Amino acid sequence: MFVVVAASHTFVTLSSILCFVHEQQVLIVQQAIKVVGGPPGINAPPPPPTLINKIKYQPGGPVIKKDKRQSSSRFNISKNRELQKLPLLTETQQGNEREELFIQKLRQCCVLFDFESDPLSDLKWKEVKRTALHEMVEYVTKNKNVITEAIYPEAVNMFAVNLFRTLPPSSNPNGAEFDPEEDEPTLEAAWPHLQLVYEFFLRLLESQDFQPSVAKRYIDHKFVLQLLELFDSEDPRERDFLKTTLHRIYGKFLGLRAYIRKQINNVFYRFIYETEHHNGIAELLEILGSIINGFALPLKEEHKVFLLKVLLPLHKAKSLSVYHPQLAYCVVQFLEKDPSLTEPVIRNLLKFWPKTHSPKEVMFLNELEEILDVIEPAEFQKVMDPLFRQLAKCVSSPHFQVAERALYYWNNEYIMSLISDNYSVILPIMYPAFYTNSRNHWNKTIHGLIYNALKLFMEMNQKVFDECTQQYSQDRSRERRLMKERDEAWSRVEALAKRHPNYNVANKYLTNNPFLYPQNPDNALPEEDGDPEQVSLTLEKIEAKANEVKKMTNVNKVKPLLRRKSDLPQDSYTMRALSDHKRADEYLVTPPDSNNC
Repeated sequence: MFVVVAASHTFVTLSSILCFVHEQQVLIVQQAIKVVGGPPGINAPPPPPTLINKIKYQPGGPVIKKDKRQSSSRFNISKNRELQKLPLLTETQQGNEREELFIQKLRQCCVLFDFESDPLSDLKWKEVKRTALHEMVEYVTKNKNVITEAIYPEAVNMFAVNLFRTLPPSSNPNGAEFDPEEDEPTLEAAWPHLQLVYEFFLRLLESQDFQPSVAKRYIDHKFVLQLLELFDSEDPRERDFLKTTLHRIYGKFLGLRAYIRKQINNVFYRFIYETEHHNGIAELLEILGSIINGFALPLKEEHKVFLLKVLLPLHKAKSLSVYHPQLAYCVVQFLEKDPSLTEPVIRNLLKFWPKTHSPKEVMFLNELEEILDVIEPAEFQKVMDPLFRQLAKCVSSPHFQVAERALYYWNNEYIMSLISDNYSVILPIMYPAFYTNSRNHWNKTIHGLIYNALKLFMEMNQKVFDECTQQYSQDRSRERRLMKERDEAWSRVEALAKRHPNYNVANKYLTNNPFLYPQNPDNALPEEDGDPEQVSLTLEKIEAKANEVKKMTNVNKVKPLLRRKSDLPQDSYTMRALSDHKRADEYLVTPPDSNNC
């Protein structure tokens, strides 16, 4: 290589060297295939086997390295890809020549290249297209009166040829939840050109010379439908450009607004009731958030149906965390527009309330607090009974984050004012959950938050609080008495059963089966709960408990929080498979790793 450089007296860049080496390797492989008469057959060495032990057993838990994934859409690669570098638009003086040169560059950018199977091919022509796209973006941004009537069909066609394509198969076909902190997104390999195409089209839409009356002949229903199909792209960069592009089209073309809303509804319907998998739900909701903000009052029936039949059922999907902030914003925007929708919205949220998914329950609590921040007092009275019954269940949740998030409602001043106005209804609903969990909940932080809430209740109305305490004591005594009567009735039944001749055989079977005859039933009431002296609470007791728990919490804050990773369970069958696994050492260059064999 140094001899070649010295002979030609030219300096070869690193990229050209790499391209030359790559071409030589391709030629060698092609010649080898021709000599042999086809691809390698059965005599060729087998590929290295797939490693079973991709997860290493370590004391600190498995460490899985997630590489960035790239994929390319299915483009129809152009046959003639040799592009000629055209002169710059700024160097052309006459208007007609400049327009003709602009059209030539737009048609030149309709040539598609291969970025996936052979990214190093056609580098020279790819650079010509990239330079032309970048020049047109600058040209449309900085110049006026350059978007003539002849430019519209060519620009729309260039956008459609480059972007409207078949998306690659999903890398996550089962619809598992995408975690932005853990999972790497799948990036589009052709993005260097796609990004410039998006930027050019956006500059075109935002230009002062852009005339929607002319462009509507080319940006029609079919164009919008194909644009919406691209929202399922796994590349977040492309979805962000699509979001801005569709929003600009919605603002410029009044005749397309109803159609855009209808097609977005269809995307949501298909996601909710058929696939439960779509990558662009968050971006579509973000567009709708700004659209809802501009709705005129009174709201049309179409918009109310959209809220109740589309937005609220979106809470059912298992991937709610991906788009929940945008969804909650849309719901709150509706309630700010029309407060009369508050009751059906809250009742539907309670209907879709998760029962076995605690992180999702925390999201519901966050959204519910946002709704209560904008609720009218008259609407609050319609839903306060079922609402606080659900909050009582959340306070009693063994998952401390759910209980903690529910108890934070008592730190909201507006919610506390609503509670104060309806004190006599809310306190009897919440008091049993507060009292039981102030004694039995495993998390000390929950104890402190409950005592603070009880203190606020007691300060609102001491008389009603005492009456509620007495009523709770009577209810617990009644439950204990009923349970005692039930136990006595079963004792009488057992006494009658002992007279049967087969009693000893049946009794031996029941006592040896803990599922049929538990020793400590869960529904048994402790003795102290039935004692009125134990049930009664005073302000001094509540303040003392709250201060005690507050001190314990402050002490725990000093200690550093360490995240313990769970160890992978040792399965004997898996370990035996790992130990029996053999590598094809005779075909491998690298020596075997003792830790992975």
